[in-house]
Amino acid sequence: MTLPPFRHGLPNDRPRPTILLVEDEPFVREATCSILQNAGFEVLPAEDAHDAMVVYKEHQWAIDLVITDMVLPGRTGEQLGEDLRQRSPELMVLITSGYGHLDCDDFEDNDQANQAVGKSRTCFLAKPYSRKTLLDKIEQMLGAETVALSRPAKQAG
Repeated sequence: MTLPPFRHGLPNDRPRPTILLVEDEPFVREATCSILQNAGFEVLPAEDAHDAMVVYKEHQWAIDLVITDMVLPGRTGEQLGEDLRQRSPELMVLITSGYGHLDCDDFEDNDQANQAVGKSRTCFLAKPYSRKTLLDKIEQMLGAETVALSRPAKQAG
């Protein structure tokens, strides 16, 4: 039996990791929000780059990861990531797309500090992706300890 996700934070008042999700397709945005919320993440949805910038300005200190579609109205996900990094250079961005196949290494910032902790600041995930693939990529980017803390506890039995 799975317990419901924490509503106000984790044990020791540690907040759940927060993800800014930028997706212009309503069905994909709602489905991905559901996956992330059920995995224990706090999710801030946005439907385009403009909305994402508004949400980011309001919540920038709480956001741990941005997941954005590559193709958005008016701007690409890559451009959005660059815009957000001007405000927060350490921000991690996961770019998703159903067009073509790229790899995390194509976006990896070669900053030595990121390599030292084994985290990439920008990665790519091809659509369609499974729940497991999405959560594995987030775990890779944020670190297993952060993701494990966000997931609801399971009872034995």
